[in-house]
Amino acid sequence: MDFSESSPQVLSIQSHVVAGYVGNKSAVFPLNVLGFEVHSINSVEFSNHTGYGKWKGHVLNAKELAELMSGLQINDLDNFSHLLTGYVGSASFLEQVYENVKQLKEKNPKLVYVCDPVMGDNGQMYVPKELLEIYRDKLIPLADIITPNQFEVELLTGKTITNEADAIECMEMLHQMGVKVVIITSSVLGPNGTLTAFGSTKGADSTEVWKLDIPRLPHLFTGTGDLFSALLLAWLHISGGNLSLAMANSLGSLQGVLHRTSAYAEEQVKQGKPYGPKLLELRLIQSKEDIEKPPQTFKAIRLT
Repeated sequence: MDFSESSPQVLSIQSHVVAGYVGNKSAVFPLNVLGFEVHSINSVEFSNHTGYGKWKGHVLNAKELAELMSGLQINDLDNFSHLLTGYVGSASFLEQVYENVKQLKEKNPKLVYVCDPVMGDNGQMYVPKELLEIYRDKLIPLADIITPNQFEVELLTGKTITNEADAIECMEMLHQMGVKVVIITSSVLGPNGTLTAFGSTKGADSTEVWKLDIPRLPHLFTGTGDLFSALLLAWLHISGGNLSLAMANSLGSLQGVLHRTSAYAEEQVKQGKPYGPKLLELRLIQSKEDIEKPPQTFKAIRLT
């Protein structure tokens, strides 16, 4: 299959839910809206995300992932422009993802691999600890773009981030592992009431480092990291690698979605609906215009 004259082709290996928006349900729609064809492998198929406390469904295992990839390979359907991976819950599945990344990069050396190394947040890991070594030693060196949060960067580098200089040093450490573009999607280094995102892109002769402060909203959303990684993939491609523009557009769209979701949830509560995860499902479809034309809410500040 020759994709050279068609839309960018993304293989997205993430979780999936029937109701709501996490994983592939968060990633596919914005990528489609921005002109990308998305081919999904669902690492889990659940009724809803686990934040509800109760769910039903099943988990794809490593053997089943290998079978799906083999089917694509047999039919010459494995020539993608981009690969996007998100939450993985087992070491064996992540090892198979590693094998798939090698296979896809061998097929298309220009493949852009966007890896969201989902491991935890706020000082707590919520995946098996053996995944850290697989990410650090195997997947990160193959990735072109990574989107960890502050805690995940600290896990990958073994260094605690307490200021901007630490963040810049950690991103450089990740560049040294082979990654071209590093985004720290959120950190607690900003002023009160904000989160700070950092981005670093390494060229042949220099490195650009940017930061962007994001207002913290008073709700706990699910699927935001999956949405951000998809938007970043899209805008880095559309902009020809302009990191500051890609960060500003991605976070502008994301904030548009979150503000719309917040307004909806708060209105529903006023009408007597119980506050909870159902009301905080991302208002993604309703935010189509914010995805197509990102609100110019933010401007990245260059640090180096």
